[in-house]
Amino acid sequence: MRRLPPLNRLRSFEAAARLQSFAQAADELNLTASAISHQMRDLEAHFGRALFERSHRRVTLTAEGRRLHESLARVFDALEAACADVALPAQDQVLAVHCAPSLAIKWLGPRLREFVAAHPGLHVRLSTGAELPDLAARRDVDLALVYADGRARAGTSVEPLGDEQIAPLVAPSLLAPRANVGSLVQRLPLIDSTLSPVGWPSWFALQGLVLPDRPRMAFDRAALAIAAAVDGLGVALESTRLAAREIERGELVVLGARRFRPQAGPVHFLHVRTGGQRPPVRAFVEWLRAAAS
Repeated sequence: MRRLPPLNRLRSFEAAARLQSFAQAADELNLTASAISHQMRDLEAHFGRALFERSHRRVTLTAEGRRLHESLARVFDALEAACADVALPAQDQVLAVHCAPSLAIKWLGPRLREFVAAHPGLHVRLSTGAELPDLAARRDVDLALVYADGRARAGTSVEPLGDEQIAPLVAPSLLAPRANVGSLVQRLPLIDSTLSPVGWPSWFALQGLVLPDRPRMAFDRAALAIAAAVDGLGVALESTRLAAREIERGELVVLGARRFRPQAGPVHFLHVRTGGQRPPVRAFVEWLRAAAS
């Protein structure tokens, strides 16, 4: 036997703690406020300590109440996820893709409609995050698209998602007619994309230019650096693949496209489990290769 208080008390406590109101918790759980209050007193008696500080219209958690709520919130999140998994379609109808945030927003997301249209019976689940999930241990993710991590892990294979050009991107409003782009890039504010495999120091060295010694803005997501360049905050050194829509709309241009030496190489990598792959995984990998080419 597990030594637990009644689960309905814990459910009521989670709602009351989250909403900081017995009345709102009662509305959410279809109970009366007095029933919630009675359950909370039972729970406090079970633990032998106060969980709430009560006022006329509001309740706040004690230190013990906060500790219990933090733990219970994680437990209820896990329960909710477990129940949601039961309701999912059969495995062959689900494709779980994990993707670097900027790639998901700027490149993969706008193209997913094409893949979904070709596979109407497939449920695509897209999650984002900067870290590569452990595909050998986690079976809730089929494949991962990550930024600047091409190292193979045990039980997985990895391949680059094609080459990408890294170039200085700037809003047209910052360009002066017939200006010398070499002096212009040294004069304009520079935007650092901190996770990019190519930084301003190596780029300036490749061009034979001196890196200006002045403060620079920095963003830890390519999408943020690109958005800052669109807003006219400076020049971003980023992937033209991620900025393709902004370039097509004329919101950004490649600074010195004919003057500066280009830099290109793999930036994003596809990680997938080795061994027999389910048909949805094979179909997505084939589509992804075609889209990246």
